[in-house]
Amino acid sequence: MATRIRQKAQKRKEQIKKPYAIAKYIRMSPSKITYILDLIRGKKALEARAILANMPDKGAFESLKVLNSAIANAENNMGKNADSLYVSETYVTSGPQFRRMSARAKGSGNIILKRTSHITIVLDEVVGG
Repeated sequence: MATRIRQKAQKRKEQIKKPYAIAKYIRMSPSKITYILDLIRGKKALEARAILANMPDKGAFESLKVLNSAIANAENNMGKNADSLYVSETYVTSGPQFRRMSARAKGSGNIILKRTSHITIVLDEVVGG
């Protein structure tokens, strides 16, 4: 059994970590951010940065901050060149929801859900290019 544990530990060391960045608790619905992340998935990092910088949406502004952070992580922590990076994975997951009440007739109320999101962007290096 100990041999198997050592083999697993060796395999984990050999796996190459990819640079990434996560922004949590963004006060925006995940559905509004998903279509923005679909636009940049698979593009070069600098091209994706240009696309997000020229979009007027609030979700694009938040996604741009995450992309810039991921690029900075790749350059500073892993020593990679920004020109050789591309966006390999992008996804948004839903965070906690704030519940608010809206007054309705006859003393009743409706629940309003204020949704939050977690944005994740993973970069990778272009092989051979």
